[in-house]
Amino acid sequence: MLTFPTLVWLGQSPIVANATSTAAIWPGSLGGMWGYRNELRGSRPRLFFLIVPSIVGGIAGAILLQQTPPGIFARLVPFLILFATLLFMAQGAVQRWLQVHEHDHAGNRWLAGAALFQFAVAVYGGYFGAGIGILMLTALSLLGLTDIHQMNGLKSLFAVCINVVAAVYFMAAGLVEWRVAGVMAAGAITGGYGGAGLARRLGPRFVRRTVVAIGFAMTISLLLKQN
Repeated sequence: MLTFPTLVWLGQSPIVANATSTAAIWPGSLGGMWGYRNELRGSRPRLFFLIVPSIVGGIAGAILLQQTPPGIFARLVPFLILFATLLFMAQGAVQRWLQVHEHDHAGNRWLAGAALFQFAVAVYGGYFGAGIGILMLTALSLLGLTDIHQMNGLKSLFAVCINVVAAVYFMAAGLVEWRVAGVMAAGAITGGYGGAGLARRLGPRFVRRTVVAIGFAMTISLLLKQN
């Protein structure tokens, strides 16, 4: 939600900016996954099944992006970010509405539903990376998870799966601006690892409010860019 708008503001075409951002920031998810390694160890083993729809959906989204005309994609971007931000804001209300409790999610029905949701999230992630973390946090909350740090660890794991397959496809299609991607990747690794410890110190409420603020700021900035 930061890297893509920055590249657009610097003059990159939206599709190249999105592909370059995806190729550059997936190492940041890897760094974040390592930063949350202790929380990942405590996760239920069945949750790792969501790796499968993450990979399949990621490649499907990447193919879909390449087929989208650049002008249409540029007009869609602000609304994609806004959608993800609003969904994250509604996370608590959705969880209460479904009366989610951790012991209610042991059955295959909930896991199958989460897999379908994660596949849709992965398609979105392969198509447009910004805001993917918000959607995955929502998916995990619907499975009854409440520890934001454990959720961030799982989110980083699934993001690696989604972004790696999408990035490989974008590289093969010649959509990545390599000089920019290299600089961004170095920053993403450092920020991904360091951000895990920072999030623990700042607390869940601050993290959630920051995500929402960034989402709205990026939506407004891209709408202004179009005008």
